[in-house]
Amino acid sequence: MKKKYKLLILSILFDGVGMLSFVIPFVGEFSDVIWAPLSAYLIYNMYQGVEGKIGSLVSFVEEAGIFGTDFLPTFTLTWVYKYLIKKE
Repeated sequence: MKKKYKLLILSILFDGVGMLSFVIPFVGEFSDVIWAPLSAYLIYNMYQGVEGKIGSLVSFVEEAGIFGTDFLPTFTLTWVYKYLIKKE
């Protein structure tokens, strides 16, 4: 399997983990405190370069719930940008 499709599967999985905060009331908000920096670290390492840097910043802000953006699939959107829009 190509690296880009492995990244897509991981991206969907990690976006799913991020969405778990919606499933478990009150515990979800606490899990975001742990998941926000972890997701930023993961996306930075998965998508190196400019995409990784921007993605990690967006992921941290999104998972921390700042501006009500906790619903965005940041990992998958980064994959779409890198492989479909930018076409690497």
